[in-house]
Order: sequence, then structure tokens, then C-alpha cells
Amino acid sequence: MKSSGKLLKTFGIVTGIGLLPCIASAADAAPTVSNEMFTINNLWVLIATALVFIMHLGFATLETGLTRAKNTVNILFKNTVIVAIGLLTYALMGFSLMYPGSSWVLGKVIGFSGFGLSCPAGAAGLIGYADGNYAYWTDFMFQGMFAATAATIVSGAVAERIKLNSFLIFSAVYVMLVYPIAGSWGWGKGWLSELGFHDFAGSTFVHSVGGWGALAGVIILGPRIGKYVNGKCRAIPGHSMPLATIGVFLLWLGWFGFNGGSVLSASPAAVSYVFVTTTLAAAAGIISSMLTSWTMQKKPDLSMMLNGCLAGLVGITAGADGVSVSAAILIGLIAGIIVVFSVTFFDKMELDDPVGALSVHLVCGIWGTLATGIFMESVPFMSQLIGVLAIGAFSFSCAMIIFVALKYTLGIRVSDDEEMRGLDIGEHGMEAYSGFQIFTQQ
Repeated sequence: MKSSGKLLKTFGIVTGIGLLPCIASAADAAPTVSNEMFTINNLWVLIATALVFIMHLGFATLETGLTRAKNTVNILFKNTVIVAIGLLTYALMGFSLMYPGSSWVLGKVIGFSGFGLSCPAGAAGLIGYADGNYAYWTDFMFQGMFAATAATIVSGAVAERIKLNSFLIFSAVYVMLVYPIAGSWGWGKGWLSELGFHDFAGSTFVHSVGGWGALAGVIILGPRIGKYVNGKCRAIPGHSMPLATIGVFLLWLGWFGFNGGSVLSASPAAVSYVFVTTTLAAAAGIISSMLTSWTMQKKPDLSMMLNGCLAGLVGITAGADGVSVSAAILIGLIAGIIVVFSVTFFDKMELDDPVGALSVHLVCGIWGTLATGIFMESVPFMSQLIGVLAIGAFSFSCAMIIFVALKYTLGIRVSDDEEMRGLDIGEHGMEAYSGFQIFTQQ
């Protein structure tokens, strides 16, 4: 999802977050496509942006369904405010950190082109901005939706026991600084890009970055009360499998924008091919996770199958533009198997993840990135491995620092009494299902 936009401050004017419109000038860039084709390209990327936006509703319903009813308001609150935090912090500085143009320091490790947003004037911000594929403002909107997704991944893993204020602070810092710096190494033409690292739509730059943050949070928070007793894992079922299933279908729908939009044009061949690889990987993930969980547990597990769908989607995201159709199916099949074993592994390690975010986004994000180096001849496997290790070390370290700082200042975990009664009552003073005394659930 490399942005080819020009992040230059036209005429030296820094517009900040005042968001000045693109004003025509005599220095307009020469168009590279027809106005009609530019309109079609730009419209598709905007439609893809809307599809990615719908994914936040998918995350909200999935996480709500897989957690207990007494924490529903808290889950919905976090998933709503994360979108706002992600977009505002990305407008403030994230966009300029992720796509610094020529403003690099430290050997293309960190770059920054200035605070706020600055649209090049006239056609330079429109048909001349990205070879006629999309406008400046479209670029920001599409990339901003991705930014919010990274924090949403963390939300599910730390659900049902994290303090709201600490989570919001973590999300703001992580999305504003960590996510865009990591993304700049590849999509912003940083040092990983020069190594040949390939992550088409974010198996690493979105999903693994979010997954590493989630892992740090799970470690620092510890498990929910009653999850692990005397060395044994105790199931804590979610309260609504219909909501969880709706969430997965919304996410699958949104992934057509997530991956299809990352073509960054309306190219019929490229967009349709990405749709095919994305869909088949998801379908393969469903089948393999179903068979794997059915074999292991002697019963078909819906929650495992839902996560298998997401595992296939995360796995194909890095190479959806370049792997063969058969490779896409294989990537999804393996992701669906991996996710089942990964959930079991994290439970054995007593790392409590209520929604399986670590297994879906972190583990399968790593798999998808490495698989791209296996199945795409043009992508060096060692570059993929280096990218996975570098992004992991950076993201996990930064997340640990933020969580530890919050733990010893504001605190990050609610009291035992609040956790038992439910965060809806303790953090928000309201219930999602009024009158059902849900706070008594264990």
C-alpha cells in the first residue's frame, strides 16, 4: 500500500490541520491520465476507504460477541473512539511520519515532513498527485483508516480488564508514533523498501504491528480473573455468537477495500485479481480451521472457524497482488491451521486473549509476510524475515515501554471488584442490556 503522493509543502505554506483546499495555480502538474480515468480511479479508492471504515463496525461486533455481556458498552466505546483517535493523530503528524518524502534522517529510519496536512495546489493535489490514481485528500483518508485499525487490534486482546483512560492514551501514542514510523520503513520508501521487503496491504505493517502491541498489553495486564486456575485453562465464553459472526462477515466485506483499495487505482486486472486471492484465502482458512478444530476438540467450533476466516484474510494481505491463485489458497489453508494451534499455545502460556487477536493478527500476519517471500519469486525471503524481526522488535519494545509507563503512573488494570461486576458499570455507569443484572456474570 505504498503511497506515491507528493508530501511537499506547496509554496512553503504549512496548512496544519486547517485543511486548506487545493487551489488552482499556473503551476498545475500535467495530467497523466484522462479526467474520466482519474475520476474512476479516485472514486474506487474512496469506495475502498468506506469499506475499510465498515471494518471498524466488524471489529466492534466481533469483539462484543466474543466477550461477556457485562463489558459490551466498554467494547463498543473503545471501538468507536479509536476511529476518532486514529484519524486525528494521523492528521496531526502520522501521515507526515509515514510518508516523509525526502525528509529522512538516520538513514531512512525516521522521517517527518511537518505537522498537519498540506494539499499541493491545483492539479498537483488532484490529477497530478499520484499519476492520476487518486487525489491528496483521498490518499489521507485511505491511509488514515488503516492507522486506526492497528489500535483496534489491541483492543480485543486486552478486553475485559484494562482501564479505559490508559487504553486511550496507549492508542493515541501508538497510532501517532509507532505505527507510522514502522510503516514508513516500507510504504514510505524507507530502509525496508530498499531491501526489497514486500507487504502489499499490511500483514506486517498493520496486523503484526497491532499484534505486537496486543502481545505487550496481554503480558503486562495479566489474565482475567478465573481464566487460569491451578495450571488449567477455563473457558470464558462470549455472550453472542450471532454478533461475532456478523462481525466476521463485515470484516470480510471490508477486506475487499483493505486489499482491493491497496492497488491504489481502479485497474480492472489488478483489483479483480486481488479480490480473487483475498476471497479464496479466506474461504480456505474457514475450511482448514473447521477441520483442525473439529479434529482436536471432537466438535466443530464456530469461534475457531470465524477466526480461521480472519486468519486467511490476514495471511493473504501481504501478497494478495502477486501470489498465484493456488498459492493464495495454500496460504489461507495453512493460516487456518496455524490459528487453531496458536490459540491453544497462548492459553498454555497463560496469555489471555479473549478474541484470539494474537493468533489472527500477529501469528498469521507473520506467516503471511514470510509466505510472500516463499511464493513470490520477485520477493527475497531474507528481506521478509528481516522485516518481520525488525518490525517486531520495534513495535513490541515501544508498546512495552508505553504500557509499563502507564502501569506505574495511571495504572492499567481495573480493580478485581470492577472486573467481576463488569466494566460497563465500573467504567461507564451503564449497561448494554438494561435490566438483566449482567454484572453478576463471572
